[in-house]
Amino acid sequence: MPRRASTRPTELELEILKTLWESAPAAVRQVQAALASKRPLAVTSVTTVLNIMTRKGFLKRAKSGGVYVYSPTVTQTATANGMIRDLINRLFCGSAASLMLNLLSEQDLDEKTLKEIRSALNRKQGRTGHE
Repeated sequence: MPRRASTRPTELELEILKTLWESAPAAVRQVQAALASKRPLAVTSVTTVLNIMTRKGFLKRAKSGGVYVYSPTVTQTATANGMIRDLINRLFCGSAASLMLNLLSEQDLDEKTLKEIRSALNRKQGRTGHE
């Protein structure tokens, strides 16, 4: 039985999306150059992944000056939210609270970060945080 296509980007696809969120539209060689320091890949490999991402709906491509240029069709926020939802469902049985409690217990947080978290929780509860 063939594996179902993922609706979430792979690690390499996510690296490409990050590159394109910063500098789209970009041609294959531009994407390859941006990835080179972390992941040296042949132009043909980058082209293959870009075409797969286009078929998956993550990217669109257009002809510009005789070459294809690629742009993301998904936002960074939407992608992050989807990946977080997937993590919550798969690892924390659908409980966002379990994820948050796990993060808070596992991370060393400075006072500034804790203040930002308190402020976000207060906003979520409808308070200003200046009480």
